[in-house]
Amino acid sequence: QVQLVESGGGLVQPGGSLTLSCAASGVGFNLYGTMDWYRQAPGKQRELVASITRGGSTNYADSVKGRFTISRDNAKNTVYLQMSSLKPEDTAVYYCKLTPYWGQGTQVTVSS
Repeated sequence: QVQLVESGGGLVQPGGSLTLSCAASGVGFNLYGTMDWYRQAPGKQRELVASITRGGSTNYADSVKGRFTISRDNAKNTVYLQMSSLKPEDTAVYYCKLTPYWGQGTQVTVSS
C-alpha cells in the first residue's frame, strides 16, 4: 500500500508564496511514476494543476503557468509544488496523486 502525505498548506496573502510537499511511502508499487498535483475549490470539480514524470518532464494548467513550479526528489520519493504570485482564486484543497493513490489534501487559502 502506498501512502501520500501532503504538507505546507496555509493562509497567505495575495501575491505571496507557498511550497507544498508530498511524500510517498510504501512497497509493491512504482514510486517513480508520474506524480500530479490537483486542487479542488468549494463547489468546483477537482482539477489537475501540474504533473511531473520520473524523468522530470512537466505540464501545467494554463491558470498556473509561470507562477507554479513542480519538482521531485526521487531519492526522497517527494514531489513539491512551489506556488508564487498567489491569487484568491488559487484557494483550494491541494492533493497529490500517484495513480491510483491520492493524498489526504492540504488547504491553501489566499486572502488578505
